[in-house]
Amino acid sequence: MFRRNRFSALSALLPIVLLGACAEAEPGDPPPSAAAPAELPEGAQAISLLGEPLYPAPASAEVAAAQARDLEVARDAYDEDPNDAGAIIWLGRRTAYLGLYREAIEIFTEGIEKHPEDARMYRHRGHRWISVRDLDRAIEDLSHAAELVRGTPDEVEPDGQPNERGIPTSTLQSNIHYHLALAHYLKGDFESALTSYEAYNAVVTNPDQLVAISHWWYAALRRLGRDAEAAAILEPITADLDVIENGSYHRLCLMYKGELDADELWDPTSDNPAGAAVAYGVAAWHLYNGRTDQAESAFRRILENTQWAGFGFIAAEAEIARIEATG
Repeated sequence: MFRRNRFSALSALLPIVLLGACAEAEPGDPPPSAAAPAELPEGAQAISLLGEPLYPAPASAEVAAAQARDLEVARDAYDEDPNDAGAIIWLGRRTAYLGLYREAIEIFTEGIEKHPEDARMYRHRGHRWISVRDLDRAIEDLSHAAELVRGTPDEVEPDGQPNERGIPTSTLQSNIHYHLALAHYLKGDFESALTSYEAYNAVVTNPDQLVAISHWWYAALRRLGRDAEAAAILEPITADLDVIENGSYHRLCLMYKGELDADELWDPTSDNPAGAAVAYGVAAWHLYNGRTDQAESAFRRILENTQWAGFGFIAAEAEIARIEATG
């Protein structure tokens, strides 16, 4: 059972406010391995794919204070009923928002022990395995989640950080397939990623989902040299789509179609996950269009960002790890 004094890092954070040519991967290439918790330096949540310890990223005083309040509410709900699946999930999610991914993984592990048939537990733990760079475990969890939801009705997944309209844009199944595809993509196994993109596409219900999947699906197809198929993926993407929160992916898709210039999209000084997502899209676009030096330079610029849990950051990290591995 998760208790208030179980994790020293979490207990320490609650009372305070946080300070605010690239080589093509082959599907069989082994990914860099993630460090086990016992091997991590004190306070680190992960070891990057380049061998560097990763610590919780700073947040503004306002954001950190709000996150701490939300976590306290989640912990109170958990204490009231430690067996409630929803309470476990929200405790894990709120813990992860503080950058305490290892602690969140342990919470979701407890949830799996108590609710072994609840796909949500595997979906959320799989996401956080990606955060700590353990891609094989992410694939295992997310593949199991996909099996658990096979043939069942999809359900809206409530937002932990609601968008400006307060309208959730993702579902349980779309998130399972999205993160499973991402884990395969990060390993350079683009063929396996395609299967999950197709599964995601089958449950798309809104423009935010459409642009998110189209960006990554397009990138995977381009990496495989299937350019005509990649172009077809973009056909439904138009400038007038009513996108609520995935504006970065929307703009990238329009850039791929030639309707926006790459230089209009990326602000190299932006230090946030959305900025890293755009930057990775631009850098990868340079890569599969043959501008390998420009791509590598952009990938390295992304790694100057502090928001290392963002998917654009992790993807850039994986690209540089492959470059350095091939020498």
